[in-house]
Amino acid sequence: MKILVPVKRVIDYNVKARVKSDGSGVELTNVKMSMNPFDEIAVEEAIRLKEKGIAKEIVAVSIGVKQAQETLRNALAMGADRAILIEAASDVHVDIEPLAVAKLLAAVVKEEQPDLVLAGKQAIDNDMNATGQMLAALLGWAQATFASAISVEDGKASVTREIDGGLQTIEVKLPAVITVDLRLNEPRYATLPNIMKAKKKPLEEKTAADYGVDIAPRLTVVKTVEPEGRKAGIKVGSVDELIAKLKDEAGVI
Repeated sequence: MKILVPVKRVIDYNVKARVKSDGSGVELTNVKMSMNPFDEIAVEEAIRLKEKGIAKEIVAVSIGVKQAQETLRNALAMGADRAILIEAASDVHVDIEPLAVAKLLAAVVKEEQPDLVLAGKQAIDNDMNATGQMLAALLGWAQATFASAISVEDGKASVTREIDGGLQTIEVKLPAVITVDLRLNEPRYATLPNIMKAKKKPLEEKTAADYGVDIAPRLTVVKTVEPEGRKAGIKVGSVDELIAKLKDEAGVI
C-alpha cells in the first residue's frame, strides 16, 4: 500500500505571529517556519502503518515556495521514502488557497496512484479545514475527518473521529482521504543519522503548470488586524452585583 501525505510549511507554533504594519497580512520575514503540526501527525501515522507492514511506501508532498524543501526534508528524516515539491509561489507571503491545493493534490494522486491520503485536518496559519474534504470530492473517494485512531485491514480503514458529542467510529473503503487530529499520536523527533540520510532521499521538484492547474486566487484579503488586547478585570462586592454586570454590561445573560 502506498500512502501520500501532504505537508505544509507554516509559522512555527511557538512563534507569536505579527501583523505587517500596512495590514496586508502576517509578517513572515526572518520568522521561524516549520511543518504544520497536524501534518506532522499525519506523517507519523503513515510511518507507523509502514512499521506494521501495512504500508510499503510513503510519499510526502508540499505545495508552495521553494523553501518548503526544508519541510519535506524533515518528513523524509522522520521516515518518508521520497518527496515531491510543487513550487506554486515565489513569495513566502502568498498562501495557495485550499481549492487550488486540492486540485494539485488530485493531479498528484492520479499520477502516483496511492491507496490512502493522510493529511492534517487543517493548517495552523489559515485554519481553513477544507483541503482534505475538497480532495476527496474531486477524487470521488471516501473520506474520514478529525481522526483520533486509525486501523487499516482488508482494504478498509476503521477511523475513530472526534465529534461534538464524543467519539464516532466509521469504516471507509480504500482508497480514501483521512484527515487527522491532535490526539492520534505523538510525532517522533528526527534523529541525526536520519537527517543525514534524508539528504540523499529523492525530492522531485515540479510546478503547478506541470499539472495544468490554475492556482489564481479567488479570495481577496482586505485587511489583517491583530486581536484586541484583553481589558483588565474588576472585582465585585456581591453575587447580585456580578449578575447585574453580566446582564447589563456584558450582555451574556
